[in-house]
Amino acid sequence: MFTGLIREIGRIRSLNKRKAGLGITVAAPETRNGLKIGDSVAVDGVCLTVEQLNPDGFDGYVSSETAARSTLGSARAGQQVNIEPSLKIGDQLGGHFVQGHAEGVGTVVSLENKGEEAFLKVRLPESLMSAVAEKGSIAVSGVSLTVAEIKGNVITTAVVPHTLETTTLKEMKRSSRVNIETDIIARQVLSFLKKQKSLTVRKLEDEGF
Repeated sequence: MFTGLIREIGRIRSLNKRKAGLGITVAAPETRNGLKIGDSVAVDGVCLTVEQLNPDGFDGYVSSETAARSTLGSARAGQQVNIEPSLKIGDQLGGHFVQGHAEGVGTVVSLENKGEEAFLKVRLPESLMSAVAEKGSIAVSGVSLTVAEIKGNVITTAVVPHTLETTTLKEMKRSSRVNIETDIIARQVLSFLKKQKSLTVRKLEDEGF
């Protein structure tokens, strides 16, 4: 589990094809200091397991499913990536609950600076829109953001100066591809509703809502 608060901008050292997926080596010296083998790390919003520790980072594995649903499937050596170690008991939750399960890839429409803020517009896959709400949370390449506006399947998010400076979002250009994870609560509610033939207040109460 993660928060969507990026701790470091890392860099992909290498990507190697395996029988069913990719091996990935990531340089992230600040994050490396607190890691051990088996830990989870979010790389551009994708949860990876540390398989091996290196002097300045770690090795992980990208499954074929993850490669197909995220930008890691087309990533290149040298590419900068957002890094967040997993949430620990007692840590502050300053963003929102992020699982690191990329659901699909969005496309940047624009990144526009207005005063101290920046406004990032992203076109989402149509299949994800039912779990997106204005003022709701969304993770874009692992960064916790709030949806300010929805028009069709394009969302607008306001990015504060600190977030822009300390993440890869500042490098976004038109047509840049970003990993998208919608809010876990919205997804669970939608999943529950889809399974119901008819919905009543009593059923919601029985399920703990």
